[in-house]
Amino acid sequence: MGSELKLPRVRAVWGALLHWRHRLFHAHRYRLPRIEHTETMTLLMLPEVFNGVLLRSGGFFARVLDRDLIPTGARVLDLGTGSGIVAIRAAQLGASVIAVDTNPDAVRCARINVLLNRVEDSVEVREGDLFAPVVAERFDRIMFNPPFFRQAPRNGPDAAWRATDVFDRFLAGLDGMLTPRGCALVLLSSHGDLLPALKKAGAGGWKVTAAANRDMLNEVFTLYFLEREVPLSIKLEREQGES
Repeated sequence: MGSELKLPRVRAVWGALLHWRHRLFHAHRYRLPRIEHTETMTLLMLPEVFNGVLLRSGGFFARVLDRDLIPTGARVLDLGTGSGIVAIRAAQLGASVIAVDTNPDAVRCARINVLLNRVEDSVEVREGDLFAPVVAERFDRIMFNPPFFRQAPRNGPDAAWRATDVFDRFLAGLDGMLTPRGCALVLLSSHGDLLPALKKAGAGGWKVTAAANRDMLNEVFTLYFLEREVPLSIKLEREQGES
């Protein structure tokens, strides 16, 4: 019990230390274009674009993707693509990817990185809100690293961190954007406010399982796998049989 009580305090201390470390030593990485590296790619980060390597969530998401999660030949949608890090990794695994972001700077950044990593034949980047740019299409996998906090964003770039209803709209529209056996991959942080909504989805026809997680000391990242409790193809067969 004592260690359980100490853990939130430890995370708070680490969070404060990382916050000041970022402000003192890494804030400049947002003010100027900068090259970042992962195990499988090189990325140009433009100002005002969420840096998933520096802030770790995008790097973790890309790192845990494999062919079990992204089968070769899968048609994939990457929502809130930012620098394009997760979309590029899915393409490296053999997927055909459409990447979407509302931030024009992020769209420009992702397009540059797609070219830089030579996956332009496999990744298309579009500007728009959630499913709006792909409304007539369906996907085998939908990937989303949503804004973790239910707050109004202070400016355009802050929308990568904060949103009032983005995650609710994502869950509401998800079923209609997936192929009959399609699934979603959603990355959440223990710091965020979205876990109750995900649990509600788990009680509303979605099977939610943790595909991967990592303790980052100040927070825990968890990649959740969402699939229909009853695959749509089976559901349609049942409905047709009943009629």
